[in-house]
Amino acid sequence: MKLQTKLIHAGQPRPRFAGAVNVPIFQSSTFEYAGEGRYEDIRYIRLNNTPNHIALGKVLAAAEEAEAALVTGSGMAAISAALLTVLKTGDHLLAQECLYGGTHTFITGDLPAFGIGFDFIDAGDPEDWRRKLRPNTKAIYVETMSNPLLQVPDHRKVVEFARAHGLVSMIDNTLASPVNFRPPALGYDLSLHSCTKYLNGHSDIVAGAVIGAASWIERVNRKLIHLGGSLDPHACFLLERGIKTLALRMRQHNENGRRIAEFLHHHPKVERVMYPGLKEHPDHALACALLEGCGGLLSFEIAGGAAAARRFMQRLRLPLCAPSLGGVETLITLPATTSHSGIAPQDRARLGISDGLIRLAAGIEAAEDLIDDLAWALAGL
Repeated sequence: MKLQTKLIHAGQPRPRFAGAVNVPIFQSSTFEYAGEGRYEDIRYIRLNNTPNHIALGKVLAAAEEAEAALVTGSGMAAISAALLTVLKTGDHLLAQECLYGGTHTFITGDLPAFGIGFDFIDAGDPEDWRRKLRPNTKAIYVETMSNPLLQVPDHRKVVEFARAHGLVSMIDNTLASPVNFRPPALGYDLSLHSCTKYLNGHSDIVAGAVIGAASWIERVNRKLIHLGGSLDPHACFLLERGIKTLALRMRQHNENGRRIAEFLHHHPKVERVMYPGLKEHPDHALACALLEGCGGLLSFEIAGGAAAARRFMQRLRLPLCAPSLGGVETLITLPATTSHSGIAPQDRARLGISDGLIRLAAGIEAAEDLIDDLAWALAGL
């Protein structure tokens, strides 16, 4: 089946529950004991195995051409549970240097407390990976497109490097979604998502997912059970509903992101635009080779720095000034004060995240309306 069909039909129970077209909300914390032999098989919300959880796992696995998947209470629950499953005291991690702020802070602030070491790597330089590889390195962690600079690693080389050195390959695929990229199909061991974003698409829940081989998903689930990052059944229902329209929404996100990036690139008051769908982006050729679209997220800087950026954002009428991305509405924010505020200013500057860097997450409004609004706001500066 094509992806658009899988998103609607994969994971649906046969026969349907009481004939219901949608999986009902099983708002029950526990279920009758049915002779299960293992604790993990007893039906209980925290064990992530209610009918709502199971249906979601099946559709997510099908979407990325993987064996299995599980959903979590947030994207960070997925990331932290997966990293703590793969790594133990004495292990070492190679992680992409420019990451989502929450992931960066977890690696730098929490992993050392578990006795886990790490090195940040230039995701575009395999020689840097080799230089920083240690005998106790166990995993390599990257993002499909980095947040917020939209850098694209050569994911084929990441998978090859991991296999050659016996590492677990881990990727945050949030910014691409399964529509634009399917990491397990390329060979990644674990694909992680903040389902809060594109997968749900309506800015009304927080959720995460871990997708990969069944053996890895079972291990991550055991860790997640102890950490307690389960997803509520009602949120499961909303996420499953959102996933059904993912393919349609991503077409518009992809188009809007590309058209807005092109408009900004040619505007005289815009100094630089980061969007891999632009021919001028240094990773454009890689994006074309690996991805089926570049999504709706882009970042840019305008003349006048942070003060001008704030004035520009205040003039906008359609984009909402709020963190997050992937919803039907366009959001705009300054990463230095939101998603990456937990990173030290000197580290943000070294990574290229200036105080005036603007991150725009294009929704699915008409591109013409969004561009008109951006043009109006820029004209007033």
